[in-house]
Amino acid sequence: MEPGPPGSSGPVEPGPCLSGQRGADHAASASLQSAAGTEPGRHSLAVAAVLPAGGCGERMGVPTPKQFCSILERPLISYTLQALERVCWIKDIVVAVTGENMEVMKSIIQKYQHKRISLVEAGVTRHRSIFSGLKALAEDQLNSKLSKPEVVIIHDAVRPFVEEDVLLKVVTAAKEHGAAGAIRPLVSTVISPSADGCLDHSLERARHRASEMPQAFLFDVIYEAYQQCTDYDLEFGTECLQLALKYCRTKAKLVEGSPDLWKVTYKRDLYAAESIIKEIISQEICVVMDSKEDNKHVGHLLEEVLKSELNHVKVTSEALCHAGRHLQQIILDQCYNFVCVNVMTSDFQETQKLLSMLEESNLSILYPVVVVSVHFLDFKLVPPSQKMENLMQIKEFSKKVKERNILLYGLLISYPQDEQKLQESLRQGAIIIASLVKERNSGLIGQLLIA
Repeated sequence: MEPGPPGSSGPVEPGPCLSGQRGADHAASASLQSAAGTEPGRHSLAVAAVLPAGGCGERMGVPTPKQFCSILERPLISYTLQALERVCWIKDIVVAVTGENMEVMKSIIQKYQHKRISLVEAGVTRHRSIFSGLKALAEDQLNSKLSKPEVVIIHDAVRPFVEEDVLLKVVTAAKEHGAAGAIRPLVSTVISPSADGCLDHSLERARHRASEMPQAFLFDVIYEAYQQCTDYDLEFGTECLQLALKYCRTKAKLVEGSPDLWKVTYKRDLYAAESIIKEIISQEICVVMDSKEDNKHVGHLLEEVLKSELNHVKVTSEALCHAGRHLQQIILDQCYNFVCVNVMTSDFQETQKLLSMLEESNLSILYPVVVVSVHFLDFKLVPPSQKMENLMQIKEFSKKVKERNILLYGLLISYPQDEQKLQESLRQGAIIIASLVKERNSGLIGQLLIA
């Protein structure tokens, strides 16, 4: 068993929980203590997680194991680790990976600053990989930071959208019943074919459920089950709950899971997962301008139009002056979309200030950050050719910050105009901004778009 490399701590904690369940950590921790029968000042229920990640992903149809396939240039398994490590009451996360992927996994842990992760070598089957993880938690190894938990969660490395409340439900149920697992209604009817390929019988769909992850167990129950199970179980078995029932006579409590528990299995699932992640990190836009107090500032007009056009998105505004204290807090709260307003200037001074703050914050470690540099220019004062030449600097800026996972785009709006024309330009600008934020199109990075 190898401890994962410690992630260096930065000013920004890992990004938003992919389920969108922000701010639930304290409530969940309190609920868990209550379920465990603990009181303030006493130790809460010791919980660990085991993540088998040794599969080759044959059904995905790509050479890279699916847990290491990239979504927004970040490995899928990193999203799953993030979902688990944001749950403060999970003490240890043990990941079982093949020997050939051990260094890859270590680099992922280090690059994305994952914490509380330990690595073990996976077995040739899923059950053998889980058994390796359980052994690491059970054995008191020299120099090991792991200790035996009371409850252990078993989850899949390719289910990145697990919610904290589901984890809490299965852990609480496992504490009471010895084992618990998430389930979902069957989508299709299950049939059993005969040896000659004809229908033998079908199951009544309403009476059966699909077994999902996560599952949770009293550690002593599931560890004893794995110690007793046969080589056939380890080679061909797929259901942990069945092992607990078969060898420990422990009937698992079945917990209704959410639709987000689906498993990334096929190549098309990667696109679906990317779409969900983009949707989650596109729910807030911060408009940054050089003055917060002037309500007539054209940046405020853009902010109001954004609010009107994007009623499903939270739109806020902050000033870049005064060392950006409030802006720093917005960055700490994990806003991943910024519109930087540059008025009556053809350079990138304001945008450069914002980019410097974002680079120092490490906000873009987990998710790509979108910055739209908006320029309101009066073409009557300075020739358009001179202004456009200055604005083309955005290409060089964009190349530099792309290395830090910051996506920089340019947007040009003619100003001043009569009120009707300005409103239409602002509306077109809002539509362009919404598209850039939602799609995060790498092909448009460094481009100067005109509204």
